[in-house]
Order: sequence, then C-alpha cells, then structure tokens
Amino acid sequence: MAGNRERLSWVPMLGKARGPRYLAIADQIAADSAAGRLPAGTRLPPQRALAAALGIDFTTVSRAYNEARRRGLIEGRVGQGTYVRARPRGAGRSSSAGLVDMSMNLPPLFDDPALAERLWRDIADLQHEQGLAVLMRYQPVGGARQDRAAGAAWLKPRLGEVSPERLLVCPGAQGALLAVLGTLATKGDRICAEALTYPGLRSVAAYLGIEVLGVAMDEEGLVPEAFEAVCREQRPKVLYCNPTLHNPTTATLPLKRREAIVAIARRYGVAIIEDDAYGALPAAPVPPFAALAPDLVYHVAGLAKCLSPALRIAYLVVPNPIAAGRLESAIRATVGMASPLSAAIATRWIGEGTAQAVLTAIRGEAGRRQKLVAASLPGADVLTDRESFHLWLRLPAHWNRGEFAARLRAAGTSVVASDAFALSEPPEAVRLGLGAPETKADLQGSLDVISDLLAQSPAALNLVV
Repeated sequence: MAGNRERLSWVPMLGKARGPRYLAIADQIAADSAAGRLPAGTRLPPQRALAAALGIDFTTVSRAYNEARRRGLIEGRVGQGTYVRARPRGAGRSSSAGLVDMSMNLPPLFDDPALAERLWRDIADLQHEQGLAVLMRYQPVGGARQDRAAGAAWLKPRLGEVSPERLLVCPGAQGALLAVLGTLATKGDRICAEALTYPGLRSVAAYLGIEVLGVAMDEEGLVPEAFEAVCREQRPKVLYCNPTLHNPTTATLPLKRREAIVAIARRYGVAIIEDDAYGALPAAPVPPFAALAPDLVYHVAGLAKCLSPALRIAYLVVPNPIAAGRLESAIRATVGMASPLSAAIATRWIGEGTAQAVLTAIRGEAGRRQKLVAASLPGADVLTDRESFHLWLRLPAHWNRGEFAARLRAAGTSVVASDAFALSEPPEAVRLGLGAPETKADLQGSLDVISDLLAQSPAALNLVV
C-alpha cells in the first residue's frame, strides 16, 4: 500500500477520521484545496487506484468523489479524469446527502448559454406582450384561446390539424390524468395498462378507487393479444398506455400493433388514454393513437420531458367538444385551472421557435449520454433507445433489485427499482434516469459504479461478521 501512496498524486490521511469514510475523503479534498495542497487544476488519482492505495472499496471512493463534485470541489472531464476546481467564494459547506439522483426521469441539462439566455428573454418579453393581466386575472378553465392554439401548433407535426375546441390546457400530465380518469371511470371500475406502468397512473387510480389490470408486454411494448384477452375476460373501461419510449422500458409500439390495439378497443368499447410524455423526442415518430383514432383517444402531451418540468403544462386532446366540456368541469372541480403564467410562457416559447430549439438541444444531449451508456455498460442487459434519456437495466441472476438499489445508494447513486412500476410480480430490474445527473461527468461516475457492481457478487460485499 505504501508503494501505491508514493505513485499517486494525492492520498488522503484517514487514520483518525470519524464517520463514513466517503465523507472523510470529501472533507480531506476540501481541506487540502483550501490549504493550497490541492491547487486548482490538480488531477486526482483514478478511483480504482485510490481505493487500492487506501485498502477500501471502489464504491466508497466513487461516493466520495460524487460528494466532492456536489460540493463544487472537483469536476470530471470525460476521457481525461477528475480535477480540482477553483475554490468558489463561500465554499466549504458540507452536505451528507451527496447523491447523484438517477431516480428522477428529467430531461438532461444542455450546454448552450445562448439558448438559456433566450429562454429567460422570452419570459421577460411577456411583460411587454401581455402586461399585468397575465399575473392578475383568472383564465378560462381549459386555457385561453391563444394557449390552446399554441398547443395545437406544437402537436401538429404528430397529430395533424387539431381544433382548439378539442384541446385543453392542463396543470401538468398528472392533472390531466386525474381529470380524464375521474371522467371515464368511477370507484370500483376496472381499467388496464401495460404490466409495467407509470407510477403516477397507479397513484391516481388508487386515489379514485379504480382497479388497474396489467397487460402483458414484450420488448416491443404492449401485446395486442394480451389486451384482447383482458378486454374479453375483465371488461375494462379504459386502456392507459405510454406507447412511445415507454416508461420504464423505452419500448416504442410499432404501427401494426397500434392499429391492432385500436381495432380491439373499438370492438370492446374501451377508451384509450395515450400518455405521450416522450412523443416529441423521436425525430421520426410512429403515428400516435390519437392520429389513428381521434374519436376514441384522450391524448396527454406534457411538456415536462421535452421542454421544461418547471412549467407543469400538458395539452389534453379529446375526441370531441362534448368531451372537452366534461373535462373542463373535472379540471374546475379538482385544480381550478392551469397556471396562466406557465401557459403564457409555453405559448411564447412555441410561437417564437424557442421550444423547438430546446427540444433539439435535449435530443442532442440525450444522444451524447446514450453514447456514454453504450461505452460504459457494453455487456449489461439494457433496454433503451438512442432517443430516450432513461434506460431499463435487467439485473444478472446474482443480484436482486432491492439489494442492488441499496448498494448503489450507498455508493452515491439513486435509482428506481421495478416495484414502482409493476402491476404484478416485479422483475429484477431498475430504471436509470440519464438526464438527472447535472453533467456528463456525474453520469459517467455513476455508470462506472453500476458497471463495477454488476461484475461483483453481493456476497463478496457483505461486511456482516
């Protein structure tokens, strides 16, 4: 070990450190940086080399580097290593959290200062365009006409022409789901969804007292024959589905399956709720259900994944104006209305072309992060899509999902186990959100930990004596 210490550029002294070792290492980086023993620009030792020098687990060092990165002490440079950052004014405050949170499925932050400035400039311009009214007046429950028209323009590349009378502006996709489910089903009714489904759907259904039946899936998504069997035997009122870049598996239903599912839904009188959260991401999307059967489908198109989670705006396209009136009543009874300010920002961004520029930037950054995944997890059982920013990791036989997620969390990375999505027996798998890590270096550090854990046996990491 002494030889390793001599060869490394820096090794922390942990002999008398109290508390978790990963925090002690991060604290030592902070102290040596403040004292000038680690000047800005110093390249820190590779994580495996430092773990060997200290005689500790690789995951402990990885968590320490993640913690130091969260404090702004160091930065990772893809392909180059980890370097000490210039000490920011007011630095030195410690955080015991230090997690790279890959449990949240967020669009990745893009590195385009000019576009970021454009976003804020468009918001500021609302003052001159709409004045005080946007801040001091209520708006129609389903959205002002100009906001509905903007939503129709945003959806036109995928849905074609949509009358503003069939489109409602909702307070996020969750608000839209609450309104639609509360209108189409009542307590004690049954609906169906993919066997692995969006946790938010499960929450709304539980709140309304509606039973959700799981429909079998394969790697292309929902299986039409399984859907028909559920319709024949259980008579559900609604099919909820996430057909494009499915959450959590990233599967995209082929056109033939969509057509088959529409035919089955018509035959059994089942309405379709299409959650198209990721529908804007593919450059060449498969036609949505709402384009194939506009008279049957309630299409929910949130802006959180393709534009900004902060807006909490979703466009809900319904079969006809009568349905729109019913949904307006449901929105009024539950949340009142979508935020007029958020709706006005979305309308401005769409009208000025800023929204399309952001979508393009998100697509580009998602592609770059997918390349890191391909390079870091080449032998893993991964389901993903080059246009998505999440992936489904199926675990090898020697790992179970609970222990794998716990070990990752101990190493500084949080993921979601399959239990959150499963309507029946959960598979041994976890979902990773590639957009949540702030930088690609943060993502790379977590992918390194994941790769290392997959290669190990849980028994070899057990410290119980």
